[in-house]
Amino acid sequence: MYIMFPIGWMYYFGTNLDNRFSVPDFWPKAGQTHRIPFEREEVGQELERLRTRRLALRDARLKREAEAEGRGGSGDA
Repeated sequence: MYIMFPIGWMYYFGTNLDNRFSVPDFWPKAGQTHRIPFEREEVGQELERLRTRRLALRDARLKREAEAEGRGGSGDA
C-alpha cells in the first residue's frame, strides 16, 4: 500500500504536476495589490481618503433619496 499508492499516483497524474495544474499569472504582482500603511502620516492620509470617499457616497445617497421623495416617494403611508 505504501509503495503502490505513490507509484499509482505518479502513473495516473504524471510527475510534472506543476506544469499541468498551475494557472499562469494567478497571483497579482506587487504593484497591483493594496499596500498597508505603516507610518503615522500614511495612516492619516488613508483615513482622510476613506473619510472623503464615505462622505461623497453619503451625499450621493442623500441626493438619490431626496429625488425619490420628490417624485412621489416609495409608496409608504
